[in-house]
Amino acid sequence: MARKITTEQGRAALDAVNAAAGDPEREDLATAVRYLLQLLAEKAPGNTVEVRVPPFGAVQVIEGPSHTRGTPPNVVEMDAETWIALGTGVVRWHDAGDANRVRASGVRADLSSVLPLNP
Repeated sequence: MARKITTEQGRAALDAVNAAAGDPEREDLATAVRYLLQLLAEKAPGNTVEVRVPPFGAVQVIEGPSHTRGTPPNVVEMDAETWIALGTGVVRWHDAGDANRVRASGVRADLSSVLPLNP
């Protein structure tokens, strides 16, 4: 993520996504996803777990052993709607996992201790 999203921009995008009731503008969706990824990186800095929300963004978070080449050993991937629901606390981590809305691999890929982000 090259540029920092301000709190105002992030909250406006989240509000727009929530108001769109399932059909948000792509730009609002992208900004909301990137804003929540940014908050996650600030809350849980590190490079042990890669969190991916294609096609909008990815961050490496959580302190611990790092990787230097190839696919990281701890990867979490989900769609934008699931990420926004998890980041805002609408859905709990374990509920999303039980519903197969999250693909997580690796022993450190459990994000329940850092979610929700409460933007």
